[in-house]
Amino acid sequence: MKSTHLSLIAGAAVLAAVTGFATVTAPGAPAGAAAKSATLLPVERAGLVCPAPSNSDLAETQYTAFTPAGEGGEAKGTAELKPALPIVDDEDETDPKKAKKAEEAAKKAKAKAEKPVLAVKEPGKPVVAEANGSSAPALVGTATGKLAPGWTAQQTTEVTAGGSRGLLGVTCTAPDTDFWFPGASTAKSRQDYIHLTNPDDTGAVADIELYGPEGALKSDVGDGITVPARSSVAVLLSTLTAEAVDQLTAHVTTRSGRIGAVVMSADDSAGSDWITASEDPSGTLVMPGIPADATSVQLVAFAPGEDDADVKVQLMGKNATFSPAGNATLHIKSSMTASADLKDLTRGEPGSLRLTPVRKDRATPIVAALRVVRGKGDKQEIAYIPATGPVGARATVPDNRAKGSTLSLTAPGATAKVKVTASAGSGGGEPAVETYTVKAGTTLAVTPKAPEGLKGSYALTVETTSGGPVHASRSLALASDGVQMFTVQTLPDDRGMVEVPSARQDLSVLDD
Repeated sequence: MKSTHLSLIAGAAVLAAVTGFATVTAPGAPAGAAAKSATLLPVERAGLVCPAPSNSDLAETQYTAFTPAGEGGEAKGTAELKPALPIVDDEDETDPKKAKKAEEAAKKAKAKAEKPVLAVKEPGKPVVAEANGSSAPALVGTATGKLAPGWTAQQTTEVTAGGSRGLLGVTCTAPDTDFWFPGASTAKSRQDYIHLTNPDDTGAVADIELYGPEGALKSDVGDGITVPARSSVAVLLSTLTAEAVDQLTAHVTTRSGRIGAVVMSADDSAGSDWITASEDPSGTLVMPGIPADATSVQLVAFAPGEDDADVKVQLMGKNATFSPAGNATLHIKSSMTASADLKDLTRGEPGSLRLTPVRKDRATPIVAALRVVRGKGDKQEIAYIPATGPVGARATVPDNRAKGSTLSLTAPGATAKVKVTASAGSGGGEPAVETYTVKAGTTLAVTPKAPEGLKGSYALTVETTSGGPVHASRSLALASDGVQMFTVQTLPDDRGMVEVPSARQDLSVLDD
């Protein structure tokens, strides 16, 4: 029996290093045993999915992929993003000619999907690709070896006119089984599509639940949505229910398989952008990087458990933390979406929002996001900032330009120091490194130092070097016809390193 246990432990340790998903401990090990004896190793494999960029023929999209320089596996490895397969529904086709034509089209699409759109060749240098129009596909990909730790990708889309007008940016996501999207909508003025992308060779089945201010919305068509292998499905949220709700929370889970999920939101009067998933439910949440010139900020929060939540609402500004007038607290009923109009609370200074329990002994888990507007009238533009985890050891955001990038850093606890590295440019340039001190309870907004001799775009990598946790986001702005279009991406820990328990500790807990 001991030899069987040893084999299982060895296999589990290798699995952890490959996937980066979890720390593994032997059965019966005391609490904390793995943490005390674990070794940090770079992950050896990572996966990403990117949604189809736009349904507008005017869309201009830039994809950027990057692996930061640093410790990685010994194997050289690969890091490729390939087109997802189109969904072909020809099962009921009885016409032999049409069936044959569909079969030939499927073969061509499969062959095309084997050709990478982006392939990172070496750590420390981003690669870019472009796609125009509404035919650009969703992407799926895998990185291995030394290219896996911290591998990240971004797609940035500019649409200058029409219902999808705006600068839409999204960091490609790791596949998972559970996603929360506060801030989605089924209102008549909104067109919110949830994109479900399956990176695996077998189909996945997903469920979508919608929760408004009065609780769950009635829906019979959000259950059992099939996402075929290596394909992507876009679902218009307003088709799932007859109820038009301005601010709601969408919950996506899978019955089988895993997917990437993200919401594309378009507002008739305020532009469009992506809504990425909130941090997992927690009693304390941070939403970093509200622009200094925000004209409207709306908080949307949801309590998924059986208990109501009462939270303090605090803005961590340039010099101090304070509660916005009239919105010092927010009551969130169980399974109901709550919102608060915070107006232009930043008042010309950058800031970040923190939610904490009113009572420390009642830290009810919640999810949350901010809907941020810049400009007024027909010059408005929106972006979304979901609650996000801290930078941790390292986090990266690609696709930064010579102008328009702003990095926001906030320290909700103790004062912290971070190192920020601007990579070489995709077309040339030398990396640049700067260090910053972020005072406790404040937000520091900086214009990153671009690489010397920059050509193309570059990546920003943030590393916490001392002090308390730091939460971060990057805002990318681009002016078009008098509209200050912008998008915000958060920077949670890239999970490029994983804790693997030492063999000695695992052996000791199995001794008779």
